[in-house]
Amino acid sequence: MDDATAPLRVTLDQRRADDWALALLSAGIESRIDASASGYLVLVAATERLRADRVLEAFDAENRPPLPEEPEHRDGHGTSLAAVVVAVLLCIAFVITGPGEWDSVWFKQGAATAWRIDQGEVWRAVTALTLHANFPHLVANAATLVIFGTALCGLVGAGVGIWVLLLAGTAGNWLTAMLRGSAHSAVGASTAIFGGIGALAAIQLIRRRRGAAVSAWKAWAPLAAGLALLGFLGTAPESDVLAHLFGFATGALLGPAALRAAGWRDRQMLQLALSLAAGAIVVIAWIAAFSRA
Repeated sequence: MDDATAPLRVTLDQRRADDWALALLSAGIESRIDASASGYLVLVAATERLRADRVLEAFDAENRPPLPEEPEHRDGHGTSLAAVVVAVLLCIAFVITGPGEWDSVWFKQGAATAWRIDQGEVWRAVTALTLHANFPHLVANAATLVIFGTALCGLVGAGVGIWVLLLAGTAGNWLTAMLRGSAHSAVGASTAIFGGIGALAAIQLIRRRRGAAVSAWKAWAPLAAGLALLGFLGTAPESDVLAHLFGFATGALLGPAALRAAGWRDRQMLQLALSLAAGAIVVIAWIAAFSRA
């Protein structure tokens, strides 16, 4: 190496200095390592300094350690149990309202009947989420809500996750009513559940793209699960596939906003306030429904 040398990098780790020297050698650049009290100094010929710097920048970029996996359940039982609580509330609602074949006043006032929504009874897009046609309908929705709702709330927080479910379900019911026409009527929480799946798919893909340690399986699993569930539920004659699609699409659109709000995940009082506010919206919707009885 030429006598005119220039310092390039310094490190306290001898192995790292050796790796740098090896990377430089593979690019045809000679180097020397000087050990001192301040660490291991890598020197190269002054004429090669700029090229050597570019070589090591590329080497460091290729060998940068991956970002650590983000913990998904840091805020304890409040997040992990949020979807379970919502599922239990749906079961309690079913005990109160009964199944659809009873032709109860709850279904008359709360179902997402298109012509009634078109006349301004928009609260039906909310109240219909709390009604279920029969016991198997309730069990299927409660089980899938616990699975996907827990995953969503674990990522963005209990309150934010519940708002995603509520907004996606409401939007899905409203859009379906507007498109299907006056004869259409629907009940069930499945539209909201598909909204949660759509949000999960969007969030995991965004996190993976940003460099978080999200495996390809985790990134694509919500989308695959949503398609599989859509195919399974679509075989039932009473299933509203269009509402499910609208719920999924709305949830996917809400996913980026929910991810930005994930910084609030550990603020338990805020998440509780958001959850109670979502519950209040449902109660207000039912009050509006019976005020027109």
